[in-house]
Amino acid sequence: MATRQAFIDLIAPIAVKLRLEGSPIYPSVRIAQAILETGGSVNAWNNLVGYKVGRGVLTPYWQGAHVSTITWEVIDGTRQDNVPGDFRAYPTIEAGFRDQDLLFSSSRYAGVRTADSPSEQALALSNSGYATDPAYAQKLMTIIQTNQLTQYDEEVADMLEKLQEQIEALQNKVAALEGRMALDTIPDWAEAAVKAAIQAGLIDSPQNGSYDFYRLLTVLHRKGIV
Repeated sequence: MATRQAFIDLIAPIAVKLRLEGSPIYPSVRIAQAILETGGSVNAWNNLVGYKVGRGVLTPYWQGAHVSTITWEVIDGTRQDNVPGDFRAYPTIEAGFRDQDLLFSSSRYAGVRTADSPSEQALALSNSGYATDPAYAQKLMTIIQTNQLTQYDEEVADMLEKLQEQIEALQNKVAALEGRMALDTIPDWAEAAVKAAIQAGLIDSPQNGSYDFYRLLTVLHRKGIV
């Protein structure tokens, strides 16, 4: 049997990847939910989040395969064991998570999508009726805290911060290159061409053009096109 940490090590990279791609689910919540729903083991049908067949609408990640098994539910405040349930089956763990993200795009789960913290998201999952267990949110948070799962949320935040820094650095380089390309004054050898272009109505402002811009105007002028 795989250890709890081995299970986390298997799930965490997928949870982080999906979050980086725009999934609304915090990695810590996703991992905790997988542990809570499966007991920390991968079932044969790769459904680690207890996603039932429901209305049976097919998606890009679920093509109708399912398994029937026994679960438990809280009904009218009382736990009922040996409740039959039909659960979606997936070719991969990632497909199951992606299918769940499609579920969370519905208005019912708006609070899940807009949650500002793992604890808020865990509570939103419970309040939206994802599970019948009234202690669902607290169980998720206990798993998150016990296994220090917020480290994976921090990993995503750090990666996004570094990516933003790289984007800003690239933007600065582009701006610097554009600044170098723009000339403060019109070269003497291009003045006649610029005047001709203005008179012909081809340009409005002759200032801050690049070397190539003035060179092109000069060539066109010398050929009598401008």
